[in-house]
Amino acid sequence: MTPTPTLPTAALVKTPSWPVVATRWALQLVVIAGLYAALQAVAGSNRYYEVVLTQAGIYVIMAVSLNLILGYTGLLSIGHAGFMAVGGYTAAVLTKFFHVPFPVALLAGGVVAGLAGLLVGIPSLRLRGDYLAIATLGFGEIIGVLLALVDEVHVAGRVIEIGGGQGLIGIPRYTTFAWTFLVTVLAIKLTWHFVHSTHGRACIAIREDEVAAEAMGIPTTRYKVLAFSLGALLAGVAGGLHAHQYLYLNPALAGFMNSVFILVIVVIGGLGSTTGAVAAAIFFTYMNQAVPNWLQRLNLPAQLDPAAVRMVLFSLLLVMVMLVRPRGLLGGVELTWEGVARWAQGVLNRPGSGRRDAGKGGRA
Repeated sequence: MTPTPTLPTAALVKTPSWPVVATRWALQLVVIAGLYAALQAVAGSNRYYEVVLTQAGIYVIMAVSLNLILGYTGLLSIGHAGFMAVGGYTAAVLTKFFHVPFPVALLAGGVVAGLAGLLVGIPSLRLRGDYLAIATLGFGEIIGVLLALVDEVHVAGRVIEIGGGQGLIGIPRYTTFAWTFLVTVLAIKLTWHFVHSTHGRACIAIREDEVAAEAMGIPTTRYKVLAFSLGALLAGVAGGLHAHQYLYLNPALAGFMNSVFILVIVVIGGLGSTTGAVAAAIFFTYMNQAVPNWLQRLNLPAQLDPAAVRMVLFSLLLVMVMLVRPRGLLGGVELTWEGVARWAQGVLNRPGSGRRDAGKGGRA
């Protein structure tokens, strides 16, 4: 009788025990609380810093949501700002005209944007490559045109003034750094757990080889629609934060340039890296504020438009990164507790470190 072959012990994936899981969650809460306290101290000292940190959080949510679609699932979407506009207008209308609580309005804006992603994704995600990019570009332009053409909407006998091309004004200020930080952390955690779940693995398989994934029984269209809708939902929530931060919405929010800006953040940060998306979003937020100051200090001609100079610098940076790191600066690299532990162990075990020297002395 032939014995049943068994897998070697090293090949088995061990599930961490509950004390290990509890310790990891406790460490995460401590790190998050400490980071919030430090950033809140900076934001509370100056209104300008609060606005910049809040904008950085909004960009992080947008970058993480697009990275889920492009970096992890491999779907090239260049109309992502359209979902941000849908969520922003929905949340703003609910708080301004119907006095809906801010958290409920944010969630409703995300749900409406997610439904928009579902409606766009079902017919268009059967396409691939450039055809999908063109379809998503068309969606973003359609949203911008519709928002520019619609001046008012009649709902239940009430007139809802959207503003048309002039934009929606008079939005109440509800967005604070605390709300933005909370939503940003939740968006990152949601994306992280989705990517490391069975559904996320299926999305990564589709990114690597869609034909092979379909041959293995993975319903590719279903998972692509799922990732696309989840990314759109997060973008809609970011749009709600944006609307209640600047108290004004313009149809240009759904424009092509805004979508390209978010795309550049994701590509430079690194495809398939949540850490890279977060780092790149923070860096580009700093650059948006720093470039006008640099132009002023260099005494350059006043005719130079800071926005145009920023786009030139970002384009040059994108070209350089694509030549050196085609997958982005942190493509496929994540900051994890295991990675930090391995780095710390490597530092302690370097020649000349106290731990290594103590071990040698004990053996002697």
